[in-house]
Amino acid sequence: MRGRIGALVAMALAWAGTAAAADEAATSWQARIDGFFGSWVVEPLAAVLFFDLAFWDDPDTGVRLPFVVAWLVMGAITFTLRMSFVNLRGFAHAIRVTAGAYDNPDDPGEISHFQALSSALSATVGLGNIAGVAIAISQGGPGAVFWLWVAGFLGMSSKFVEVTLAQMYRRVSPDGIVSGGPMYYLRDGLAERGMAPLGTVLAYLFAILCVGGSLGGGNMFQAQQSYVAVAEQVPVLQDYPFVYGVLLAGVVALVILGGIKRIGFAASMVVPFMVGVYVLAAIAVLVMHAGQVPAAFAQIVGSAFSPDAAYGGALGVMVIGFQRAAFSNEAGVGSASIAHSAASTDQPVREGVVALLEPFIDTIVVCTMTALVVVVTGKYQETGMDGVLLTSESFRTVFEWFPVVLTLAVLLFAFSTMISWSYYGDRATQFLLGDRWVLPYRILFVCVVALAPLLELGNVVGFSDLMILGMAFPNILGALFLSGKVKAALDRYWDDLGGGRMPERARHR
Repeated sequence: MRGRIGALVAMALAWAGTAAAADEAATSWQARIDGFFGSWVVEPLAAVLFFDLAFWDDPDTGVRLPFVVAWLVMGAITFTLRMSFVNLRGFAHAIRVTAGAYDNPDDPGEISHFQALSSALSATVGLGNIAGVAIAISQGGPGAVFWLWVAGFLGMSSKFVEVTLAQMYRRVSPDGIVSGGPMYYLRDGLAERGMAPLGTVLAYLFAILCVGGSLGGGNMFQAQQSYVAVAEQVPVLQDYPFVYGVLLAGVVALVILGGIKRIGFAASMVVPFMVGVYVLAAIAVLVMHAGQVPAAFAQIVGSAFSPDAAYGGALGVMVIGFQRAAFSNEAGVGSASIAHSAASTDQPVREGVVALLEPFIDTIVVCTMTALVVVVTGKYQETGMDGVLLTSESFRTVFEWFPVVLTLAVLLFAFSTMISWSYYGDRATQFLLGDRWVLPYRILFVCVVALAPLLELGNVVGFSDLMILGMAFPNILGALFLSGKVKAALDRYWDDLGGGRMPERARHR
């Protein structure tokens, strides 16, 4: 396999130019692009979005509590309480809806409940689950995983609220194309409450951040970290990141140019397979370390409240866990509601219930698999490894060839995340600039895929966090104002469901 891949890469290099010239160009590009990106994009945005928003700073450890992290937690707790723990009482019903028990081909929309869930999961179940969890453990120790769980549980309610709102305020064009998401419920929903100026500002702010997030966490982070994993298995690529980027960009372009229907179809095929492959691989590692798994759980829970200064103290561990969870499952960020708004249904609450499965699958299932592998193997205690390489080395302790399986998972995770985030940026661009700018955005997205492997992890993660976490500000603020409408709709839905008043044609399909 490696020999065939290496031969294909060598042929591509021969076509593009000499190996020496490509090596020199790649080195030069990496330095210049990374330097420009760090100095002119990441640092200024961090100063604007986060400098004045940290209200806690421990001078002994240097760990800060950005306001955005507290904002996400506050929103998730509020939604969980106001919706009367819909994350628990709606769980079983969500599984039934996703399985197709209420599907109706006559309902407005472009994709099924399952395809909508798959599309949204393909954006969230990605390298945040592989590299992000490893980063969290490296920075915060095993205790950060506990706060990943807490954030995932609370985030289920945030996903429910934002997706229900997206269904309520979505737009369906005469040709059946759906546009929805926070841009629309912020603008139109707040206008209904007499807050049109605020709604307009929040909607446009969200859309701008969404485009940035699609190019950062939904694109550059995925391409860069997948390159690291693949280059580890195909050494010839280590000197030619741009070649990998071009090949990946070509595959991404084949899917995203077809719009949400093609993305939904691809995601419904890729997501179940990639999650299955990764979880089975992780289970194999855990079986080999079965005797250490209970101790790993105890270490995760115990160190979550540890004042160990090496990891920034207990509060520092919590901050790291919540921040990585937000980057992984995006609950409260509002991005997934864009995909769910395209689901075929005449019941907004029904799609909201489906969406609450996302943080559970993403954070409580997949992230836990990664975390347990990293903890039971003890690789996180070794210096010099971070991100996807730490996870890869953890898998390698059981079977030498496991990193090959992980590389396949990384490729699938990165690919699926990119195609879904391209749709999020696509819809945000359409909201900001109109239909004629959608194709230029898609072309830009593909070009960024090609360039991303040239960037360093630090700048990529910094830009990704700034954009994606920044989306939470307008989204949660607007959703808090509109949560009363969601609560009323939820109560009516439960009454109809319990009273047997759901349409029989939908129930028995």
